[in-house]
Amino acid sequence: MLSSRNRFHGYGSLRYVMTRGDSFRNRYFKLKVSDNPRRRYSRVAIVISKKVHKSAVRRNRVRRRVYEIVRHHVPLDDHAHDIVIIVTSPEVIALEHSVLRRELIQLLLRAGLCKTDD
Repeated sequence: MLSSRNRFHGYGSLRYVMTRGDSFRNRYFKLKVSDNPRRRYSRVAIVISKKVHKSAVRRNRVRRRVYEIVRHHVPLDDHAHDIVIIVTSPEVIALEHSVLRRELIQLLLRAGLCKTDD
């Protein structure tokens, strides 16, 4: 899990990123990114709709898996970005970790948020 300083608190700032952020997408995810010069650290949110899966247990499991990949591969202390990752496909629930990691890192690389794809 990410530390408290790297998570969103409240819906207002999340709404700002959703409306004004740059958008990137692939088969499984949609990524919204916005620079935030008023903060020292990046913030990350994972959004999974009930349309992806009805079960809250499954949605939370996917959310934890994605947070773990972001925690290891995105430098959250370098430059302040607001990052929202929206899971758009129910196939993410059954994906192996290596495939999920590869797809998410490729998307983060396209957005310029991840340095390498190690």
